[in-house]
Amino acid sequence: MGTVVRLGLAAVFLTSGALKAVDPAQTGIAVRAYELLPPDLVGPVATALPLVELVLGTLLLVGAFTRWVALASAVLLVVLMAAVAQAWARGLSIDCGCFGGGGAVAKGDTRYPQELARDAGTWLLAVWLGVRPRTARSVDGWLGADPGAQWRTAGNPAE
Repeated sequence: MGTVVRLGLAAVFLTSGALKAVDPAQTGIAVRAYELLPPDLVGPVATALPLVELVLGTLLLVGAFTRWVALASAVLLVVLMAAVAQAWARGLSIDCGCFGGGGAVAKGDTRYPQELARDAGTWLLAVWLGVRPRTARSVDGWLGADPGAQWRTAGNPAE
């Protein structure tokens, strides 16, 4: 089960990061649409976000530093969910840009509940993997590395 969760999260972050990275101008439009950042920070955030997602996805794919990467993923997802929730609360009409695209949309074309539900489900997977990071066929497993093993209980065997 852990391997499926790890690879699923990797697919989410690799897809999301790649779709943003191939269209940096659109990613900038999406970041700007949230109206959260000063104009001078929109570009750096729009550049960094896909890179962070690609790094997280790659580390999850190979199973390196799994616990820490899963927890970093959970933190990133909380930040992204907070951004979507504040856009909804402020009455902004935007597409989240979670998988590329993003920016202003017509009133009534927003999908905030669906976006938040999807992200909450992804967050639950990231937290689960942070608690149970041992997975089959991973760099951590091959190296015998299990950072954070002191937190594991006796009932959490390798999967």
